[in-house]
Amino acid sequence: MEITVQQVAQLLEGKVDGDGSQMVSRLEKIEEATAGSIAFLANPKYTDYIYTTSATAIIVKEDLELKKEISAALIRVTDPYSSFSKLLEEYQKLTQIQKSGIEQPSFQSITSQIEEDVYLGAFSYLGENVKIGKGTKIYPNCVIGDNVTIGENTILFAGVKVYADCKIGNHCKIHSGVVIGSEGFGYAPQPDGTFKAIPQTGNVVIHDHVDIGANTVVDCATMGSTVIKNGAKIDNLVQIAHNVEIGENTAIASQAGISGSAKIGKNVMIGGQAGITGHLTIADKVIIGPQSGVPKTIEDQGIYTGTPIMDHREFLKASIAIRKLPELLRRVSQLEKKG
Repeated sequence: MEITVQQVAQLLEGKVDGDGSQMVSRLEKIEEATAGSIAFLANPKYTDYIYTTSATAIIVKEDLELKKEISAALIRVTDPYSSFSKLLEEYQKLTQIQKSGIEQPSFQSITSQIEEDVYLGAFSYLGENVKIGKGTKIYPNCVIGDNVTIGENTILFAGVKVYADCKIGNHCKIHSGVVIGSEGFGYAPQPDGTFKAIPQTGNVVIHDHVDIGANTVVDCATMGSTVIKNGAKIDNLVQIAHNVEIGENTAIASQAGISGSAKIGKNVMIGGQAGITGHLTIADKVIIGPQSGVPKTIEDQGIYTGTPIMDHREFLKASIAIRKLPELLRRVSQLEKKG
């Protein structure tokens, strides 16, 4: 499908600098773009490509100043990254196959309730008293346990498993291999050295507009609910333990682990491979660096790095000091010999 540069600008509420009548039909990276494509420039590291790219149009920040003439038309917007994301969403809607209907073989309990425009892929399973909202898509090989509720316009990609009694909101996106509601890791040590399993009787509640990446696991609560609130974004391969609470619009990167009963605030950012100890609280808008270990509550907003975590600026100072340790040890050894 072709569209004019001017039409793209209208969609993004931007202004065209150049020939707005040119046609574009695809989206490409600025360093690889070819004629007929549209690219974007958000990272200053890629600025030089604006002078060499073959893209027909480029989405740029509204105040970008050019050092010399370019061949591409510019679409000037307030936030190029967000604008390009919006364009990708529209492109996906136009190009993605819109699944619909109920494929066979699949199984739905006679007590399940399915609203209109729902897609159920082949080999999907819906247990007793399941409720599926309007426009939701459940791809092949998904298993939905008894008493599960899934809201409207949510997508469960192939192979998602949702245990009994869990609740998923509207406009969520759950990627392949995700397990929601598996047993929390709860065991009581016994006098003879064995472990006795503690029954996990709660569920998982996922609010609206939550995205969960492939092969992530969200454990059910021991009692009550493990909760992921509105707008949270969780990467692939993340472990969220029993009774954890993830605040609104919090983002968690791949391979992070959140231990049981931890409470994560709103708009928190957790880097990849970070580990969060259980039964602590992390304040709103905290940033935790990758591979950081968090053993205690964080009450103040800020950036924290390291194991155990410390203020990021202090961590940088400590890193410099560590690099100097071999030289300091050599000097101490020399002084000891002189003494």
